[in-house]
This record gives sequence, structure tokens and C-alpha cells, in this order.
Amino acid sequence: MQPLAERMRPTSLEDYIGQEKVIGPNAPLRKAIDAGHLPSCILWGPPGVGKTTLATLLAGALKRTIYTLSAVQSGVKEVRETLEMAKKNRMFNPQSPILFIDEIHRFSKSQQDSLLNAVEKGVVTLVGATTENPSFEVISALLSRCQVYVLESLESKHLQQMLEKAIEKDPLFKSKKIDLKETDALFHFSGGDGRKLYNLFELLISSENSDKLEITNALVTERLQKNLALYDKDGEQHYDIISAFIKSIRGSDPDAAVYWLARMLVGGESLEFIGRRLLILASEDIGLANPNALLMAQTCFEAIRVIGNPESRIILSQTVIYLASSPKSNSAYKAINQAMDYVQKTGNLPVPLHLRNAPTRLMKDLNYGADYKFPHDFPGNFVEQNYFPEVDKKPVFYTPGKNANEDKLAKINRDIPS
Repeated sequence: MQPLAERMRPTSLEDYIGQEKVIGPNAPLRKAIDAGHLPSCILWGPPGVGKTTLATLLAGALKRTIYTLSAVQSGVKEVRETLEMAKKNRMFNPQSPILFIDEIHRFSKSQQDSLLNAVEKGVVTLVGATTENPSFEVISALLSRCQVYVLESLESKHLQQMLEKAIEKDPLFKSKKIDLKETDALFHFSGGDGRKLYNLFELLISSENSDKLEITNALVTERLQKNLALYDKDGEQHYDIISAFIKSIRGSDPDAAVYWLARMLVGGESLEFIGRRLLILASEDIGLANPNALLMAQTCFEAIRVIGNPESRIILSQTVIYLASSPKSNSAYKAINQAMDYVQKTGNLPVPLHLRNAPTRLMKDLNYGADYKFPHDFPGNFVEQNYFPEVDKKPVFYTPGKNANEDKLAKINRDIPS
């Protein structure tokens, strides 16, 4: 017997639950489908929100052949063989078939490169599914040829519809008398993941021998809590633990930071997700107090992508301890935020003439670049001149943090001859 999630998989777009912003009436993708057109696209969203199902339904709605590859199981050879089949298909069908690649973020650069020509020439319409930010995981050449559609975690109303649909239509459940008296616990444990909701619901129903069942929060908690992992990388605890992890490093507590790292690693968290968070933290919370922190985080990120588990735990531990033990400063973070707020308030202030580029005679005649002073022609490679738009009062965005490295930077600025 198939799992409930498979038994309840929708067979048409009309039966598809959720993602109204993408596929609902007047949504961009729905308009394209209604017009008989499907652009190559990336479906980006957390697990269990219907990415694979949507790809299949899109092919059905357009009456297109669909080829499916899993990035976990397929290499360049499988990609090329599939593209050859797609080319042959085009001989008999003017519309390009759909090539669906699940977990496309797991494809290497060479695997993604092998898709470019076929996508560009329309041999296939690519539909990729990913749980990771495609800006980081999909090569720019391929990403530029695709629309990105963001799928969101299912809301309570969607999860409610799914349960009611299962009770009403599933052959094993519709003969039972199931009363959904309370659903908060089920929704909490599923974390907006439709597939997990169905798995938990099926586990709950199968654990009861009676054909009459009242679903309550207490019953759900009692039956399911024993079977839940210590760390749910797709649920609410995912966000709580990464928050504790970041705050421990920011608070300079290496022991706590390594503990939360261990919780994530044991729970199967994505190595690259952890690595990206460390990259952000290295600039946001350490910044100019120790510029080497960013280099350390970048080296760590590159290393874990090459090494993988289990050895990456050592590289991550080394990096986490280093970052937690580093002096802290958020001066760069505050500076760019203040500068962006200023830009929002003041708009597009004109660039002073002496700072403008003058590649043509006309620009030179208009005094572009006139009176610009080249700093290297002056003592100490410094000369006083205005580098800011003409305003009544020049704002100050960068205030050095109180740490040894920024004290040195401030001293250099003070010592520049005027």
C-alpha cells in the first residue's frame, strides 16, 4: 500500500492545495499555463509544500511529456541521455517536453552546465525544485534563463483542507468515523509540511484499533512525541536552534556555540546552511574587529562543500570556536543600514561634477571630472576634497567600534595629513 501522501497526491491543478500566490487565479504561473506557455523555472520552497506535485500537474495541464531526474541519483551521463530522448521527442511533438529535476541544488556546476544548451535552444523546458536559495545553489547562466517561483510553507487552512480531503476520499479512512476535534498539535508537528502532515496523520490513525476516533491535541502529543527526532530541521525548532547558535557565537561563548552546532549536525542539518550563516555572522557581528573572520568563514564554506560528512564537523567546529572567540563589532553592519536609510530618505542625489567620469569630449566640455584631485599626487596619498553629494550637512555612517583593530583604523585616519 502506498503512503497516504502518495494516495492523496492531486491529479489536476484544480485539486492542488495552497500556493495561491504562484498558481492561484491570476497568479503569474497560472496565467502562463492558461495561455499554454510554461517558462523554464525554479520552484523554491521548504520540503512538503508541493514542488514535485506541481511540476507533474503543469505537464499534465499542458499535455507535455515530462522526464524526471533526481539530482541525488543522476549524473552528467543520465542528464545527457535524457536530453537525447527529449530531442527525439521533439521530432513528433512541436512543444518541448518538461525536464523536472528534483533537488537541483545538489547538481554540481558541470551537471548544471550540461543543461544550458538544451534549455537555451528549447530542447526542454526545465523545471527545477530546490529547498535552498537558488541564488547560491544554481549557476548564474542557468538561473538567468529561468523564472524563480517561491513556494511557501502551507498555512493552517491548507493543512485543514488536506486532512478533510483524506478523511473524505482515502479508501482506508473514509470507512472510519474520524472527528477532527483539535488540530493545533498536528499542525505544529508538521511544520507547514504537507507530506509530513499526512505521514503523521497516517501514523496516528494506524496506531488506533478503533474505527471511531476523536483527534485531540493531547492524543496527538501522546502518540507522536515519542517518535519525533530531537532536532526537526524542517520545523520550528530549526529556527530556534539556529537562533541560539548565532547568539552564542555573538555572545562569545564557544562551548554553547559548539553545543548548538552538535545539535544541528546530529539532527542532519544541511552543512551549507550552517556555513552560510557563519559567513553572514563573520561580517555582521565580527566585521572590522577581526577581518580575518570572514576569510575563515569563507574557507570553511568552501571546505565543507568539498569534504562533506562526517569530516566537515571538524572544520565547522574549528570555525565556530574561532568566531566565538573573536572580538566583536557590528560597525560595518550599522554603517550600511544607516547609509541605505539615508538613501531612501534623500533619493538620487546628483554626483558632484569633479567625481564624474569623462570618457567623451562632450562630458569634458560639461566639466565632468574637472578639478578632481588625484590623492596619490599628494603627501600621504591624501588630499582634502568632497566625495559626497552636495548637502547642507554631510552624514556620518561609520563609527569605529571599541576594539584594537578599529582603534588602529581610526588612528590611521586621524594621522592622515590634511
